[in-house]
Amino acid sequence: MGLFRRGPKRDSRDLARDGEFSFFSEREGGLFRSQVRQAFAEQGLEVTAYAGVVTDSAGRQFGLGNLAAVCHRDRRGERSWPALIRDHVGKVLRTMDGPQPLEILSEDEIRACLYPRVVAQETLPASDSFRYGRAPAPGLREVLALDLPEAVQMLSEDSLTDLGDVAELRIRAMNNLRALPVEGHETVRRGDGSAFEVLLGDSFFTASRVLVLDELVERLMGTGLTPDGALVAVPFRHQLAFHRIHDARVIPALQAMAQFAAAGHEDAAGAISPRVFWWRRGVMTPLSEPDGNGLRVVADAEFQEMLERLVRRES
Repeated sequence: MGLFRRGPKRDSRDLARDGEFSFFSEREGGLFRSQVRQAFAEQGLEVTAYAGVVTDSAGRQFGLGNLAAVCHRDRRGERSWPALIRDHVGKVLRTMDGPQPLEILSEDEIRACLYPRVVAQETLPASDSFRYGRAPAPGLREVLALDLPEAVQMLSEDSLTDLGDVAELRIRAMNNLRALPVEGHETVRRGDGSAFEVLLGDSFFTASRVLVLDELVERLMGTGLTPDGALVAVPFRHQLAFHRIHDARVIPALQAMAQFAAAGHEDAAGAISPRVFWWRRGVMTPLSEPDGNGLRVVADAEFQEMLERLVRRES
């Protein structure tokens, strides 16, 4: 799972863009929705396609955002779309129409597949269904989820009622997260001497490992974090980037990671955040913001003081 491979052939950005998914041209957006309708029809379900969702005759809605991003980013291009869409539609319908996991799984089975998941706050329903979730950083929310064979199901507050105390469930979920294998790890080195690490994986909980970053860093690198912590980025669910702060190379690393996070977040399935954060003892402070066509570093006074201290130490 490389970071910088050549992307798929796509329509020119000069062509008129799709109104909902700007990474598609109008033609690509029309083709995508047509193939979505066909995939549902093959499952015996007629749907009406709107800009970002399709609906069936019973009023059920199926969001298209993540599927559109998956198709857009697949390196094989449009020829891969029919299979990707059929597979996705099949899984969605089996999950919705089949027995519900909380009704058929035992308590031990539920706890064995329980994980904390970090998501963008804006992707959660506007209701209070997930108000129990912690906010590890501005714009982010940590919720509990089940890792099932064909789906990841986020658990609402109501669904947790019969499972036990939320704090105890989170302890079990965090232990499951710690036990996940490392699927892929790459070091991104820059010409200015800075570097940062990237964890990659097919798991929907790869980015969520930021919740146990200190343990993860020691496991991967052989040494832990200093009291100054690390820079971290969680562009989308399958990627986590970090830089251990120990000298003035944190300055170019911040610039490099800001570009990396913004690019990784754009058009991604399971997008989480385009920002870089300062991670210290589990607290995440935003350090970068998308700003029009560029990026803006928003380091606070405490981070600036740390930078000045590291620069003085090397002078």
